[in-house]
Amino acid sequence: MPAAVPFAAVPSDAVPIDAVSFDAVSFDPERGIATLRMPHSLYALRLDPDGSPRHLYWGPPGVDPAALPHPRSPAASSFEGEAAADELAPQTGARYGPAGLQVRFGDGTSGAQWRFAGHRIEGLELRLHLTDRHYPLAAELCYRIHPDSEVIERWTELAHTGGPEDSPITVTRLDSAAWTVPRLADYRLSHLVGGWNSEFQLRRDRLPVAETTLTSRRGLTSHHAQPWLALDEGGASEEQGEVWSTALAWSGSWRITVHRDPVGRTTWTGGFGHEGLGWSLRPGETLRTPVFAGLYTRDGFGGASRAWHAHLRAHVLPEPERDRPVLYNSWEATGFSVDLPGQLALARLAARVGAELFVLDDGWFGARADDRAGLGDWHPRPAAFPAGLRPLADEVHALGMEFGLWVEPEMVNRDSDLFRAHPDWVLHAPTRTATELRHQLVLDLARPEVAHRVHATLDRLVTEYAVDWLKWDDNRPFTEAGRAGHPDPDRLWIDHVRAVHTIMDRLRADHPGLRIEACAGGGGRADLAVLARTDQVWISDNTDPVDRLAIQHGYSQLHPAQTMAAWVTDSPNGATGRATPLRFRFHSAMAGALGLGGDLSRWTEAELAEAAELVARYKEIRPLVQLGHQHRLTLDEATTAVHYAAPDGTAHAVLVRRPTTRFGHPPAPLRLPALDPTAHYRDLDTGEIHVGALLTGPGLPLDLPPGDHASRLLRLSRVDRPEGPGPVRAQGAGGASQL
Repeated sequence: MPAAVPFAAVPSDAVPIDAVSFDAVSFDPERGIATLRMPHSLYALRLDPDGSPRHLYWGPPGVDPAALPHPRSPAASSFEGEAAADELAPQTGARYGPAGLQVRFGDGTSGAQWRFAGHRIEGLELRLHLTDRHYPLAAELCYRIHPDSEVIERWTELAHTGGPEDSPITVTRLDSAAWTVPRLADYRLSHLVGGWNSEFQLRRDRLPVAETTLTSRRGLTSHHAQPWLALDEGGASEEQGEVWSTALAWSGSWRITVHRDPVGRTTWTGGFGHEGLGWSLRPGETLRTPVFAGLYTRDGFGGASRAWHAHLRAHVLPEPERDRPVLYNSWEATGFSVDLPGQLALARLAARVGAELFVLDDGWFGARADDRAGLGDWHPRPAAFPAGLRPLADEVHALGMEFGLWVEPEMVNRDSDLFRAHPDWVLHAPTRTATELRHQLVLDLARPEVAHRVHATLDRLVTEYAVDWLKWDDNRPFTEAGRAGHPDPDRLWIDHVRAVHTIMDRLRADHPGLRIEACAGGGGRADLAVLARTDQVWISDNTDPVDRLAIQHGYSQLHPAQTMAAWVTDSPNGATGRATPLRFRFHSAMAGALGLGGDLSRWTEAELAEAAELVARYKEIRPLVQLGHQHRLTLDEATTAVHYAAPDGTAHAVLVRRPTTRFGHPPAPLRLPALDPTAHYRDLDTGEIHVGALLTGPGLPLDLPPGDHASRLLRLSRVDRPEGPGPVRAQGAGGASQL
């Protein structure tokens, strides 16, 4: 059962369902205007006389969409495109920006020309029906909102409405949606870049007058880019300023193109697939895109993040109310040198320091002595586990922990029984040399027999070994992804991803309580679609606590802390060689779903005792970290903090981290603008009571430890009036607690 939390997990400003206006989604047929009303924002579109849905408005409420003028280009001429931006741009008419829908009919004609065929509203979902004026092609542009969310969910359904005598329609691009922001003085693009071991690096750059493409061609969401972005005028801060933000719910290849044209229009269109792919739409067939979600806020980047976090908890995550357990993972302690005695010894130490879940990582199966063999043969390695995995699972459960297992079900080594039996099951082209990465190939889960085999294997493992947690890894991207002789060879780029999603969904349905951690060599598969069926993401193989601060900062732009797996590992760190105190490592990892990954058999008794103390302290603040409102704080150029506030404002936890120090530069005071300046707050470790106006204004002086890698955890509780033990600090003479 999930642990009880000491506060409501619903945002304090959430709008109750019965408070939402009956016309939250409306369509005016006389004016051709559709309107979506969220709690604190409004979205509107208008049908053009030619039947094309065009963007009208996206911003704060209080605007009458019918009173808005039709857009006019300040540079109108016979060389200029349509002034009003499309909700999904086809490749016909005077349109010269990126087309989100690109089709070719059997006679060679390209592009759709729409006729509006009606609309349908069901609850808070709007569908606009479009049909081509000549060919058997229909589309539905779909919009869905929720009464407690600022997020608009959009997708497209494209159908071939012809009969058997009609030719297939070739689809070379089918985006989920196009988005448009109003004319601003300037535009700034926020997005995430990186690579393996350096994922989620936040970049904020002035948007050039050009087409800017963000993409993954890897068959995965990617370490190198994320299908999330935010736009502002250039002056938004963490807590103030207008921000428009979108995120694509897709776990495979994708592309988003942002277009700022010379006359001031800024739009972007995005969806699954990358350039060069094409799909065949046969008569009677419908192709549905993933959701491309968006939101608007006036509360800066922090407000946008909190709105995303609230939406994911309410409408995306499968079990948001369940505590993410403190896990121990054996990989960094053992590598491939896995056996039953060693794992049992680590499990006992993990239980001693307070772990709630023990995960057996790579090396337990087949002929897996290294990364050259064994993938695909999901049976315990006899030399390591002569009686199978059940003795380990039973002992882990007896120690009071759940049992987790690492798998990489989409992959196979050439040196495996599975590959020898089914060499045709991998992604390959018969006339091309198959590229091996990490000595492995990708199974083609778009083939039903392969997907069935993967599901059956995982179902057996979970049942036979009483597995509570699967760590689902994927350590390489696609190459040579084709099907020679197949009438629709590129469909595998879609079908493989949907097979992964389906298998995860079936496992959760068939094994209630099973939890899944998404991993792809770290953060290579982190998106709204995978989070709809998993509990957390291993966001990077890099566990260096300093590097992790930037990685975690970027990840938090979209994703809530409860989905962010973060480990405390050994020092010096295996990736960077950096030595850091145990306390700093914990204060970095406690910002998400805490895990342990070091070789506990080498930790001293003092380190084990300190780890147990810090794990216990994390469990005390876990409801705040995993379900609270997150505020990112920058104290000075060297010091940052993350503030987690209970939705009802009664409890607060603040993690302060300073990786480096300079002579004569003490840390700036800790200011907590999310607090109530009229309230009082008790430091739960010192008993001191602080005036809210001090904490929101001048700030609390921080007495950080000397030297580099200094950190603190501050815990505050709101009190009605400054009575009881402990002095009242009106001007902040004291510092934060030592833990």
